[in-house]
Amino acid sequence: MKGDWRRDRIGSALRGENPMVLAKMKSGFAVIGDTQFLPGYCLLLAYPRVESLNRLSLERRRDFLFDMSLIGDAVEQVCRPIRVNYSIYGNRDPFLHAHIFPRYDWEPEELKMHPVWRYPDEKWTDRRYQYNEEKHGELRKRLKEALLDGMKRAYRR
Repeated sequence: MKGDWRRDRIGSALRGENPMVLAKMKSGFAVIGDTQFLPGYCLLLAYPRVESLNRLSLERRRDFLFDMSLIGDAVEQVCRPIRVNYSIYGNRDPFLHAHIFPRYDWEPEELKMHPVWRYPDEKWTDRRYQYNEEKHGELRKRLKEALLDGMKRAYRR
């Protein structure tokens, strides 16, 4: 991987150096998540960079939330989860980004009904769950294709 793209995920996406990018969207960049313990986890990184959803104009908010839903559509199509969860926080990374999490029937019962943040730290940090091109490359390719197809249909309007 070229450089340390994780230090500036949006800048590296703009330079074509962020390997996690699925697509450039109206409101930012769709990326596959660094961790894949829930296969298909993606994010939307807002561009231009802002602190929060409320710092966007109403039109840009609509674009961001609509783009977030298009990523969810791609995740549903490819991964066939029982539902998709969306969350926006910005507590750790101080720029607007949305998490798109597929939720599955095979998840532990005690975690199914709660936010994914209740999963133990090892799910977020253990190498076994980190994105790996060999292991997750086909999933990434299918998500990208589904997202690009959905964007073509949605942006045509």
